[in-house]
Amino acid sequence: MTLWLTRILPSASSPEAHRDLSGNAQGLRLHQRLLQMFPDGVEGPARVAFGVLFRAEETPRGPQILLQSQVKPDPSRLPDTYGSIETRSLESLLSSLCKGTVVHYRCVANPVRKPGATSREAYKLPPIVALSGNAAVEWWERQATAAGLEPLHIDAQPLAKVSGYKPSKNRTAKQLVQHSRTQFDGTARVLDADLLREKIAAGIGRGKAHGCGMLTVAPVQQRS
Repeated sequence: MTLWLTRILPSASSPEAHRDLSGNAQGLRLHQRLLQMFPDGVEGPARVAFGVLFRAEETPRGPQILLQSQVKPDPSRLPDTYGSIETRSLESLLSSLCKGTVVHYRCVANPVRKPGATSREAYKLPPIVALSGNAAVEWWERQATAAGLEPLHIDAQPLAKVSGYKPSKNRTAKQLVQHSRTQFDGTARVLDADLLREKIAAGIGRGKAHGCGMLTVAPVQQRS
């Protein structure tokens, strides 16, 4: 399976790009926009069919959108003035990963826990509780370990919430949900390269359809 990484630098003059990146509906708008780059008429959720994960982030040059997919996207299906678009294969990067490799990582994720029925009743908790602070860091440590990584350094930065629709069999009764987000950056040592490749392809945690869960890594360059 080949994974593709597409980097989009939105144009400051594009009203479509500005609207997609604005407010807490960003995740929902980008989900709809990015899926336009893939073929129509697939069975089931298109995001799953094409292995789509994405996130929007700020860089010194301004905002960028990163899109990962199992099918090479077609940039001609975006508005002409949306921005500059570059796609490359991740095959070389993924094949270079091996046990002991130290990597930089980034993941914008939706750290949550699901209290048991007894705890929910005793403390009047919702079915899903968003995590922050040390609880979010501990969540990430568990997720990183489950992804074949040994975290060496963790920097956790809370981000604004994004909105999306909860999947429902009844398409006329969609339920709007909000995803709390934390950006996790740092370094880690690869413990299981095959497992890491699987998690990179699958994503981590909830809210993947709305800009959460995309894990990117890059080997740390060793100084000579």
